[in-house]
Amino acid sequence: MYIKRILLGIALVGLIGGGIFAYIVFGTFFTPNTNFNNDEAIVFIPSNASISDLEERLAPLLGDFSSFKSAADRKGYLSNIKPGRYKIAKGMNNNEIVNSLRSGNLPVKVSFNNQESINDLAGRIASQIEADSVSLVAAFDDKEFLKANGFDDDNKISLYIPNSYEFFWNTSAEGFRGRMLKEYNRFWTDTRKEKSSALGLKPNEVIALASIVHKETAKVDERPTVAGVYLNRLRKGMLLQADPTVIYAIKKETGNYDTIIKRVLYRDLEMDSPYNTYKYAGLPPGPIAMPDITAIDAVLNPKKHNYYYFVANVEKFGYHMFAENLTQHNRNKEQYIRWINAQKINR
Repeated sequence: MYIKRILLGIALVGLIGGGIFAYIVFGTFFTPNTNFNNDEAIVFIPSNASISDLEERLAPLLGDFSSFKSAADRKGYLSNIKPGRYKIAKGMNNNEIVNSLRSGNLPVKVSFNNQESINDLAGRIASQIEADSVSLVAAFDDKEFLKANGFDDDNKISLYIPNSYEFFWNTSAEGFRGRMLKEYNRFWTDTRKEKSSALGLKPNEVIALASIVHKETAKVDERPTVAGVYLNRLRKGMLLQADPTVIYAIKKETGNYDTIIKRVLYRDLEMDSPYNTYKYAGLPPGPIAMPDITAIDAVLNPKKHNYYYFVANVEKFGYHMFAENLTQHNRNKEQYIRWINAQKINR
């Protein structure tokens, strides 16, 4: 009888102990542990994150970081913290949070356009993925990579076709660059290459010309006409005489790409720069900015006409007046000069 009581006591203690253990386990793994009011929260876990890094980013979102840490340790997550962008839904328990952080890396949409320099591009990308601008510039400037893929220091920005792309937030600078090379090759389809070849231009030369077209007019419907003017000039051996190339030459020489120049002066046309198309024949060594796809396709699909000149149309702002000869152009130009002088735009 005495032995039975002892065994019953032991069983009771075991049952209570098991219950307590089960309660602790249930509390650690399956009790809701979020502490925010929105339906969800986004957390960014950096590469090579430590437990301290994890605590810094998660503690403000959780009711009890210690219980999360205990659950994460038991599930082996703390020894294999994964970088990326993750979603935590309101009311999630620790088990669900760990699972989300382990396998729920969410992509981010990376967008860029109209960047005027590699540094500008790097800054734009660094605001959207983990890689910083210093590592991005280093990857973009890598001479071995450029040479191996048919680019150089002047046309390296041609590699980056403006658009929106999906990336994992923790993409490295080299990973971003490699993806952009694939997108560049995908963009240059056989059809686009054939059109480029028919114009007597290489793809990077098309982009260089497209950058001028892009700067000359923001009107997408006018870009094929402007492209046609420059292609007519190239065929005839004329100087391109594109004001945006002179403006770029000034910016490049000063290193200040934020300079605002609304009026090109006659003295600017004497600037000795390979980007000055008033002084040097043919296309500039590379793009003067990052043209968008509509400008590239405008060059590949130019409007056929006999125009060789154009000037801003002061009666239809944003558009231009086109001319077949210098006499017509000078007449149009006089109207523009009167207007710009009246506006007191001197630079």
